[in-house]
Amino acid sequence: MYFSALGTSRLILLPICWQDIHDIMALKTDVGAFGHMLGGVRTRLQVELEMAEDLQSWGQYRIGIYTVHEKKADGSLGQFLGLTGIHNRPDGRGFALRFALWAWARGKGYAREAASVVLNEAHARNLKRVIAITKESNIGSRRILGGIGMHVESSFIRDNHRMLLYVSEYV
Repeated sequence: MYFSALGTSRLILLPICWQDIHDIMALKTDVGAFGHMLGGVRTRLQVELEMAEDLQSWGQYRIGIYTVHEKKADGSLGQFLGLTGIHNRPDGRGFALRFALWAWARGKGYAREAASVVLNEAHARNLKRVIAITKESNIGSRRILGGIGMHVESSFIRDNHRMLLYVSEYV
């Protein structure tokens, strides 16, 4: 089964595959890159299990996680920047937008650009409701989510942190 790449003038997003394991392993085991994600920094085994789940998600839901790369001037694949995509949350809240980039790739608009493309693709594939969850204190993620048109629907407490649930609904 083939799933297409997404892109912008600056980025190439590719559906995750086993060849990405080394980049994914490095990103998900790095505190600066993955410390704020649901579940925090991962072990090697957790990364491998999540990779299998991410691949299964593509087959089951026809949407999933993408690797995010810079696009070189000639249009070819550049440096790995991080991840973004849609996953079906294990807590039953539904399909959620996720993004995590290397710390050195932040502040350049890459996360917002990549997340926006993925959110639009999710709605184009008939996902009517997409959520995202972030800590109230994570101003960077809140700016990205608000900047791509998501809005706060509710909040809840998890591990003594107020979490905000953002939503995007396509009618």
